[in-house]
Amino acid sequence: MQDLTQVSAARARLRSLAEFRYQMRKFLNFSEIASERCGVPAQQYQLMQVIAAIPDGQQASITYLSERMVLRHNSTVELVDRAQRAGLVQRENDPRDMRRSLVQLTPHGQEILNRLVAEHLAELAPLCEPLVHALRELQGAVEQSAG
Repeated sequence: MQDLTQVSAARARLRSLAEFRYQMRKFLNFSEIASERCGVPAQQYQLMQVIAAIPDGQQASITYLSERMVLRHNSTVELVDRAQRAGLVQRENDPRDMRRSLVQLTPHGQEILNRLVAEHLAELAPLCEPLVHALRELQGAVEQSAG
């Protein structure tokens, strides 16, 4: 039989994890609704973010996008195809390796991304404190669990 302290600590960890998940899910739910209100499926918005935030010296290849989107290669190709049909991105062959595609935002995609980023930041402002608080509590629970 577990002692009362262990049970209490386990419940506190569970509550911390549940609160963090709730705060994240609230923001993700907002994000899905906001992007779809602009006529862009949430996954295409995420794709545009990845492309726009690419580090200097890195190229937006399908492989890179797959890794950052946590998708399989063929799923990323399909996502890029849909975003291209919507006029959000364009794909070109890599001049150094014609087998490789590089993806970039179109001006239309950049315009929509700018609007969505501003909307997301405005929504995130009041959520930051509860989210950070939940993350700190979760961090404490993880440290207690490891220690």
